[in-house]
Amino acid sequence: MDRTMFLSLALASLFVGVVSAGDWNILNQLKGLGSSSSQNGIVSKGIKTDLKGYCESWRINVEVHNIRNFDVVPQECVSHIEDYMTSSQYKDDVARTVDEVILHFGSMCCSKTKCDGMDAWIFDVDDTLLSTIPYHKKNGFFGGEKLNSTKLEDWMKMKKAPAVPHMKKLYHEIRERGIKIFLISSRKEYLRSATVDNLIQAGYYGWSNLMLRGLEDEQKEVKQYKSEKRTWLMSLGYRVWGVMGDQWSSFAGCPLPKRTFKLPNSIYYVA
Repeated sequence: MDRTMFLSLALASLFVGVVSAGDWNILNQLKGLGSSSSQNGIVSKGIKTDLKGYCESWRINVEVHNIRNFDVVPQECVSHIEDYMTSSQYKDDVARTVDEVILHFGSMCCSKTKCDGMDAWIFDVDDTLLSTIPYHKKNGFFGGEKLNSTKLEDWMKMKKAPAVPHMKKLYHEIRERGIKIFLISSRKEYLRSATVDNLIQAGYYGWSNLMLRGLEDEQKEVKQYKSEKRTWLMSLGYRVWGVMGDQWSSFAGCPLPKRTFKLPNSIYYVA
């Protein structure tokens, strides 16, 4: 019995692994597993569930990095992702992450009176400090279509991105502790002026360096580009106490910071 169960789980894992997230259709997968629909939900192998449960499971697996490299959110789940990203729950989840960062400060040796100027913190920009949710609201995407970089950059030029909830307070608490703030963004260099203006309008100021992707960086994966920037900072002697971002590519590669803090975002995936 145990061996049969083990083989079943192994086959199920293999099946899930060969299906790309971009092509993944929950209803089709359930049909393949012998499911049937009813007014109250979906029955698969005698276990009744509902679409909301599956979509929430998909979202959680994106956040914990089990689902990677997806181009689009499964069509059945687009409205669920929109509901979450525009909900009070999203704001509460960001607030809890901020609380954990503040607790992390308790283990740091750096205080404003003791800092030697070499303590550093790294923030991503989009959907970490500045929110792209208004862009998705306006265009009705929320992951249902592959992210159009040209349209998104045109929107960025308008400098209308608001601050992500709770992040402005955290940003300034870190800055006031005497810790130098470095912003490492995957935005292109030609967006520098618009990015600086938008950050200031949203209430952010006093960073030590804003790093954007130059022409030499645009062919690199984001995780390589950000890893190289961290390497450069640490080679100068900076102690990076933490990195905060909404994408796993903000943390991938070496050198590793002392802590990483991820904000929720299952609208898109950046490698």
